[in-house]
Amino acid sequence: MTLHLAIVGSGPAGYYTAEAAQKLNGGDVRIDIIDRLPTPFGLIRAGVAPDHQSIKAVSRRYEKTALTDNVRFAGNVSVGEGGISIDELLGLYDAVVLATGAPTDRPLGIPGEGLPGVLGSAAFVGWYNGHPDFADLAPPLHSESVVVIGNGNVAIDCARIIAKLPEEFEGADIVQHAVDALGASQVKLIRIVGRRGPHQVSFTPKEVGEMGELARATPVVDPAVFPPVEEDDALEPGLRKVVTALRGFAAAGPDPEKPVRVHFDFFLRPVEVLGDGKVEALRLERTRLIDGRAEGTGEMLDIPCGMVISCIGYRTIPIAGVPYDERGGRFVNEEGRISPGLYCVGWARRGPTGTIGTNRPDGFAIADLIAAEITPAGKPGRAGLDPLAAEKGVDIVTFRDWQKIDAAEVARARGSAPREKFVAVDDMMTTARS
Repeated sequence: MTLHLAIVGSGPAGYYTAEAAQKLNGGDVRIDIIDRLPTPFGLIRAGVAPDHQSIKAVSRRYEKTALTDNVRFAGNVSVGEGGISIDELLGLYDAVVLATGAPTDRPLGIPGEGLPGVLGSAAFVGWYNGHPDFADLAPPLHSESVVVIGNGNVAIDCARIIAKLPEEFEGADIVQHAVDALGASQVKLIRIVGRRGPHQVSFTPKEVGEMGELARATPVVDPAVFPPVEEDDALEPGLRKVVTALRGFAAAGPDPEKPVRVHFDFFLRPVEVLGDGKVEALRLERTRLIDGRAEGTGEMLDIPCGMVISCIGYRTIPIAGVPYDERGGRFVNEEGRISPGLYCVGWARRGPTGTIGTNRPDGFAIADLIAAEITPAGKPGRAGLDPLAAEKGVDIVTFRDWQKIDAAEVARARGSAPREKFVAVDDMMTTARS
């Protein structure tokens, strides 16, 4: 008897789970990968920096899985409120795996964070990557000063994208509306703010190194923020390279020929966003390390700025009928098991930690769990999903339909760009049905 599996979410966690699940039930398995957008690949398409094309190449592996006979992409299908419910999916499939990722921003939790000009990184990254939810964001790049909160790669990505000239996006799939806005940007000062010091950052060497190669921007680090150089020896190799690069920036000082400054500011904690009807400044408290934790000193500092980008983490979107961990921003689960027949994987399971590749062993572990716990029960799977979708007025987009969108985006590409993405779902659907 065929095992029917639904995977909700078509990002890395979803496709790695599908790849592992193809071996379930002796290969007699049918898998539907469901996504609310007509386009697959999730974070790879809309989260990875557009000037990091080598990372995006992993989608070719997912494409191989998508084109096998027992896997189907079912795009343009919402799950949860207003769409197909979890109970309906559980009635159609032997097992349902939530691989929805963590697509919304963790709130700053400080006064003033609702002011216009305060953006979460999910929104800002989605804007320059052409995600339909954020295409109309219009970030205030007319300001001369921007503060980016966070000490991870997303913070560096946001700062780097703002600092680049349009010609530095050769070969990138950044969308045209972002190139135009960034080309007209008046930003001269970008501050990357972190609560702790250089030894506690989550940057990786590649991202830090790129900051020293920008055409019009120069990195700035205060030499006083570093501990004695001898303490670098205790760091793991990757972090040691990062700290060495930061020490190099501090020693070199800013390049006077470059008009844009990118400051790495350490030992500062955001306290309040200040402004009357819009962002005008960010109030920060100086911190110090006590047993590795950042503690406030009571000394305050106001930094004038016209935009604040928060890069402090992400949250999974709750789904009706699925227990949710508000504190962790993920689904309540036990090693991926939510309830009988219902599982979660990737960031939806463990929170927003790890790299793209971390999702592969996660997906294989969930497939093993399903193999141990689920016996095919004669459920209809996709044969039941299609009439239910039609009844609800849902027009399912298959992978073959996505290939039409893909081809059209490639044909629209400007210059050396690999594609020019559609940023409106209506345009995607028109192309899919052409």
